[in-house]
Amino acid sequence: MRPTLRLMMSHPAHFISLGFGSGLSPWAPGTMGTLLAWALYPLIRVPLSEFVFLALLAALFIAGVLAAERTGRALGVPDHGGIVWDEMVATWLVLAFTPPTLLWQAVAVALFRFFDIVKPPPVRWADRSFKGGFGVMFDDLVAAGYTLLALAILVAIVGA
Repeated sequence: MRPTLRLMMSHPAHFISLGFGSGLSPWAPGTMGTLLAWALYPLIRVPLSEFVFLALLAALFIAGVLAAERTGRALGVPDHGGIVWDEMVATWLVLAFTPPTLLWQAVAVALFRFFDIVKPPPVRWADRSFKGGFGVMFDDLVAAGYTLLALAILVAIVGA
């Protein structure tokens, strides 16, 4: 079953897990969710301290676990490609530790998409080992970890 606008509007959990509609994209919904997260980042990050922002991300992760679980059940596929909240939360986490220029942010977003799509170990292990809403959310956190490591190496080599 492909997610639809009707499904997305039928429950707040679907609206969240489908990334406010970005997960309905017929082309690369994960990338669309990531790009929407990048666009929304300044709106949710600027007014908050680092501690409050990281606490917000933890709350959004927990909300994502619950929302992805419900939407996965409704779609009949636990980790449906239209569920993009995992990409969004992971993108916000990555951007929180990225040098604040558009170029570095673009590099961070591209690296995250690479690691999320390719799923090198242990991302692939996390994707296979954890199921349900937690599994949907967790493998993207591992991909975000790879992204932050690669980004730190690049910043050390090139300088920010």
